[in-house]
Amino acid sequence: MITAYLLPMLAVVLGVVLVTVFKHQQKGYLKPLLAFSGAFLLAMTLFELLPEVYHHLNAKHTGVFIMLGILLQVILEFFSKGAEHGHIHIHQHNNKFPWLLFLSLCLHSFLEGFPIHEHNDMVYGVLIHKIPIAMLITSFLVQSKFSKIQMVIFLTLFGLMTPIGTFISNQVDMNETLLLSIHALVIGIFFHIATIILFENEAGHNHKLSYSKLIAILLGIGIAYII
Repeated sequence: MITAYLLPMLAVVLGVVLVTVFKHQQKGYLKPLLAFSGAFLLAMTLFELLPEVYHHLNAKHTGVFIMLGILLQVILEFFSKGAEHGHIHIHQHNNKFPWLLFLSLCLHSFLEGFPIHEHNDMVYGVLIHKIPIAMLITSFLVQSKFSKIQMVIFLTLFGLMTPIGTFISNQVDMNETLLLSIHALVIGIFFHIATIILFENEAGHNHKLSYSKLIAILLGIGIAYII
């Protein structure tokens, strides 16, 4: 069970390490990594999370909360500027701390911790999803004029949000319908993020087939299926 709490934090650490080690070379492998993470997260959601929720909840109730999750993520991206799916469209040399980016990312991370349980594998989907996002956030913070203390606090709290969500989901006595409704909400969030990663990345290449992206997507789906 301890891995359910440690792996999401490890993802943030790995993101920081990759940016620190590779620095300027990260652009070359960030897009395939994003494609892999998007496909893996989408497949894990379809294979693990969606059947569980539909098995226990009314179908229309589930559908409503999935749509609410999609809508919530659309709203969050007005503040995070798309960081959850591989983009931060804000001025990188502004020394004003990005509170809206920070709060929206923390809320997103907090919610994605809820579907993680001892007996499911969603933690791996969250792990793979968080690595490129942590890389992107770290790159943004490094290129901005924030102090090292601000960067450490930002990344530490961002890393802790998912384990906090997992802890509340597993340890707090919640009504099963409420908990599964939150899971359906998170499914909507994951659906939105994963599809944006896959399709927006494709649009950036004028809809030309990228073999590296195709291989990354197939690997993501295949590994998720095996797990």
